[in-house]
Amino acid sequence: MKNILLIGAGRSATSLIKYLLDKSEPENLHLTIGDLSLESAQKFTKGHPCATGIQLDVFNQKEREEAVQKSDLVISMLPARFHIEVAKDCIKYEKHLVTASYISKEMRALDAEAKAKNLVFMNEIGLDPGIDHMSAMQVIDKIRDNGGEVILFESFTGGLIAPESDTNLWNYKFTWNPRNVVLAGQGGAAEFIQEGKYKYIPYHRLFRRTEIIQIDGYGKFEVYANRNSLKYQSVYGFKDILTLYRGTIRRVGFSKAWNMFVQLGMTDDGYVIPDSENMSYREFVNLYLPYSPSDSVELKLRHNLKIDQDDLMWEKLLELDVFNPNKKIGIKNATPAKALQKILMDKWTLQPEDKDMIVMYHKFGYKINGKKKQIDSSMVLIGEDQTYTAMAKTVGLPVAIAALKILNKEIVKPGVRFPIAKEVYEPILKELKTHGIVFKEKQVPYLGYNPDNVAG
Repeated sequence: MKNILLIGAGRSATSLIKYLLDKSEPENLHLTIGDLSLESAQKFTKGHPCATGIQLDVFNQKEREEAVQKSDLVISMLPARFHIEVAKDCIKYEKHLVTASYISKEMRALDAEAKAKNLVFMNEIGLDPGIDHMSAMQVIDKIRDNGGEVILFESFTGGLIAPESDTNLWNYKFTWNPRNVVLAGQGGAAEFIQEGKYKYIPYHRLFRRTEIIQIDGYGKFEVYANRNSLKYQSVYGFKDILTLYRGTIRRVGFSKAWNMFVQLGMTDDGYVIPDSENMSYREFVNLYLPYSPSDSVELKLRHNLKIDQDDLMWEKLLELDVFNPNKKIGIKNATPAKALQKILMDKWTLQPEDKDMIVMYHKFGYKINGKKKQIDSSMVLIGEDQTYTAMAKTVGLPVAIAALKILNKEIVKPGVRFPIAKEVYEPILKELKTHGIVFKEKQVPYLGYNPDNVAG
């Protein structure tokens, strides 16, 4: 019997759980789901002979260690900052580990111990990071195997709302952790390379430095830079690459509107607002506007942001009901970011019948036989409903597939790993195709960097 412990039964775990339960009998697998909420842990396990739901507080060392000891492999779907204690337990009790999160410095520091104990610690095996790495490396390796040299790589991913469920002026609803959306781009300047030159975009300018991409069949989207593209230069083996740029996809117009919150200061998570639980939405907005004995909050905001009453930006604010004097933030000791998140969740939460959409786009520029060529690769996936979302599918399925392949000794190289080796990405991408996660590639004329950019 193979025993998998899944820690964290949140919204991204639904497809992961379904996959493992579907495989439980043929794979002789037992799945234990541990979550702080026993109800969440048992939601998908009731009546299933190969699954158990348990209450598990990851900060309770005794509970955590007992659960880890009983497993052969641990899947951590916790927030990234909580993985490390689970990882240390896996080292102590010699268990494999799979996460969908970026590799932290603390996780990387466990590499030697994992190798010494012949343990696979597979990270960055979700959507982004995850499917982006695997689908990119598959094309990059093909180019290199044919004697080509990659000189440009751009990669963008977005969790969006499907066209049939797009019912607001922002063309957006939360398809994953709302807090991560509100805090996106913070913590340092975006760093990347374009045409051999290092470029930096500070947070306060991030959402006004966007580019436009086109996805066949789905129209135009905008992209803004992720925080650090440069760390993947060595991971992908891009020794002399001219352009390396990773970013996030949104519908056109979202970033300009989101920038209003950034400029006002509403995305700040660094301080607490007094009496926030009793503060109205209108009072929250007024915190960031100059005092006036006569001007209304609406008028002050329009003057402050320099937007007219007939501007679409104004309509987007009105749609969020941010000037409502009766709705309360209702969160004690809220930061501005938490208060903003509460307001947005009123309007951007997926409804039961809503479908989300994942969009991923890669651009590969390369030289071969003295000529410059380009491959564009894209993937679009539509979710089923509020529970089995495209986000849950693209995050959870690669995690589940990797976990089984580690237990079946198809993925064996030990250590703290990215999914960039052929032994990892080829079989996983092949299986993902059977679940509708398919990339369409096309050869196009080499364009280099986006011509909308200023040269140099």
